[in-house]
Amino acid sequence: MTNKTKKHITSVLSIFLALVFIGVFGGPQLLKLYIRSGMGDCKSLPITCREPEIELNDPAISKEAIENFVPYVFKEIEICLPKSFNVVKSHTKKYYFKRRMIPTGRQTIYLLYKEPNFFVNLFPHLKKKGVKDDYEFIRRTMYAKTTDIHGITDTFFVIMKGVFTPFLGDQQNLAMIKFKLDDKRGFINFDLSQNANYFDCNIIDGDNNFFKVYIKDTSCRLELADVFAILSTVKKPVLRSGLKYLDFKDDLR
Repeated sequence: MTNKTKKHITSVLSIFLALVFIGVFGGPQLLKLYIRSGMGDCKSLPITCREPEIELNDPAISKEAIENFVPYVFKEIEICLPKSFNVVKSHTKKYYFKRRMIPTGRQTIYLLYKEPNFFVNLFPHLKKKGVKDDYEFIRRTMYAKTTDIHGITDTFFVIMKGVFTPFLGDQQNLAMIKFKLDDKRGFINFDLSQNANYFDCNIIDGDNNFFKVYIKDTSCRLELADVFAILSTVKKPVLRSGLKYLDFKDDLR
């Protein structure tokens, strides 16, 4: 475990202990106030008061669109992506999703992979609350809302939702979708505007691998159908000797 990971876990545990104190002595109303003052209210951060309202099962995928994509093979992720996007494969960092980490004015796709049971092993105390696998962790995170806070666990998932969600513009056109696609299932949070389209995709495959695909589309040329075409190609690569894998640095094609 790296020092950065240790510091990140320590920070989260510190927040959790603060929640325990507030929950014991203040109750739900004080917990809600803690979230609003620390993260924002429903107006400034709409996603903390929203949940997936649409469910899509096995949407049609355009093979023609995929044929025009560019294949990328990292050691942990294999995926096909549209041309002319800056592609970044990243480690988990405390400030990974901060706005300043996103190159200004550049079309960018960030990729993140985590091994099976990463989240439930990172927060083992949640197993007592029925969170037995990473999909349930992601599901509880995506459905968490400040308005539904009744205790410490609810508050924890609202905080995770705020931390886990990258920049999505002003979120005035925010939409949240739950989906199933072949052996994959997950959630897409997106906002479409005149300046840029943002897509935050969280995927769990049949082997419980976690993938996050975050798209900043400054040309507003991608639609939801294109995003599903991208997600249909996400998989854990089969390691083969002699194959040259891409590194973590930026790659523009």
